[in-house]
Amino acid sequence: MLDLRRLRILHGLSQHGTVAATATALHLTGPAVSQHLAVLEREAGTPLLEKQGRTLAFTPAGRLLVSHAEVILDDLAAAESAMAAVSENGGTGTVRLSSFASAARQLLPSAWAGLREAGTVSLRLVQEEPDDALESLRRQDVDIALVHGYSLLPRSIPPRCEDRRLLEDPVLLALDPARAAGLAPGEPVRLERFAGHPWLVPTADLSCCEMIHRACGAAGFVPPVAAEASDFAVLVALAASGAGVALVPAMALPDGPPGVSLHPLEEPLTRKVFALTRTGTARRPDIRTVLDHLERSAREWTERYF
Repeated sequence: MLDLRRLRILHGLSQHGTVAATATALHLTGPAVSQHLAVLEREAGTPLLEKQGRTLAFTPAGRLLVSHAEVILDDLAAAESAMAAVSENGGTGTVRLSSFASAARQLLPSAWAGLREAGTVSLRLVQEEPDDALESLRRQDVDIALVHGYSLLPRSIPPRCEDRRLLEDPVLLALDPARAAGLAPGEPVRLERFAGHPWLVPTADLSCCEMIHRACGAAGFVPPVAAEASDFAVLVALAASGAGVALVPAMALPDGPPGVSLHPLEEPLTRKVFALTRTGTARRPDIRTVLDHLERSAREWTERYF
């Protein structure tokens, strides 16, 4: 019979890559991890791992068992959530959350304050871009991942995950006063009008950069890039100085007067913000409580700005 704890260790090895990293993540020693894996191979009756140089690689049987272990562990998490849902004290605990920067800045202060006032659930936050947040959720390092996907660059929901939509974040064109001359405040604009202007874009490692290139491509031009930055506040400040134009999600706008004229596009471009959890775990009372507070915070932000 296959042992659940050893399946968890095998799954951990698939997530972390090495025995040492798996041992650290699971609070075990390296020899203990190796011993459990050796016993699991005997239980399975076939080799699960093979040496490739100085590293361990999964055999076909090992990869197959990892895929089954993922389903088993997800089902176990769902069962634990269901039990917590009927437990008298199930609403207490610490929920681990990963979030991209603008959602952390705009949504979490209100949600965190509400949770602190209720006094039943505490949060532990790590700031990560969506791809990294999804990886953390897959490794079970976090319970909730706040991620986004653009209307021109949608993000698919990974297997064995559930999503709760929080808000639709409009993407706006930031113009300095000279470039905005003749435009009414908030007047929608056509993107091709700014094809010959210098563009201020996020760095290439961010999906926001791909979003801008797709939007400009759909408008029939390649943006001539004058500046790249990982912080939208930098791009807005440069736009205000006349350095160029920038597409900026509303949530990423800096606090206070940005010094630019902001305009939606005639062909609307939006960013969907949603919370992802592993299948079944959203029924866990503490996770459900955090999701409810995030949803309330998103609703408040939308009502405040739109």
